[in-house]
Amino acid sequence: MKKPSWVIDKERAKRAAAAETVWLFGLHAVRDALMNPARQKLRLVLTKNASDKLLEAIAASGVEPEIVDPRKFDNHVTLAPDSVHQGAALEVKPLNWGSLEEVCLTGRGAPLVVMLDRVTDPHNVGAILRSSEVFGARAVVAPARHSAPETGALAKTASGALERQPYLRVTNLADAMEELRAMGFVLLGLAGEAEMTLAEGLAEVGTRPVALVLGAEGPGLREKTRETCDKLVKIPFAGEFGSLNVSNAAAISLYAAVNR
Repeated sequence: MKKPSWVIDKERAKRAAAAETVWLFGLHAVRDALMNPARQKLRLVLTKNASDKLLEAIAASGVEPEIVDPRKFDNHVTLAPDSVHQGAALEVKPLNWGSLEEVCLTGRGAPLVVMLDRVTDPHNVGAILRSSEVFGARAVVAPARHSAPETGALAKTASGALERQPYLRVTNLADAMEELRAMGFVLLGLAGEAEMTLAEGLAEVGTRPVALVLGAEGPGLREKTRETCDKLVKIPFAGEFGSLNVSNAAAISLYAAVNR
């Protein structure tokens, strides 16, 4: 009997995920990945200078490094030409944090989640992961498609947070939002034109768990995402220019949520 198309698509996606690898680069990102026992490490390429700086992490990881000539480093790894690798690159498998329920309902940290609606810039997502770790959020959640995947650029911007802060990529963001609502989370969408301020929205929420929903710069939250939120709130601004970078908005919102 012929398999349904959805079964074939699911199997194909599973095979693609199994084959996917990521090159992390830079001393900080590589060190944190080497020290993370949950990270599956495949290949470590270093210059002698970088190896000397990572001795402790290399010993802890048990990975045998390939020491290469600094002048020929780029011939041994698959990195973008502008990658500031500092003579260190590590090929890894993406992290598997578990299900939305496992991480957001019973995971470590405050009952606080950040949801990203099509935020594709890895530098923004990396900065949001870093802020989320600082303020103790349980997870950053984004759609598997149309969002920044786990990459070396994201890891470098996250400054190690990628190894410690759950980053969940879900099939459908609206469905994930509904799941969180069923777990008791209140969904607060950040929108510049909202009438209610972030502080007012958090005051109404009280001590209940919160999911902060942020959209990409420019288009903001999609219509379906807006409709799924419980409330739309804004960060008040002075003057005519009322737009914040999404990573800055996330940091401010996290701080406000933690200190409500």
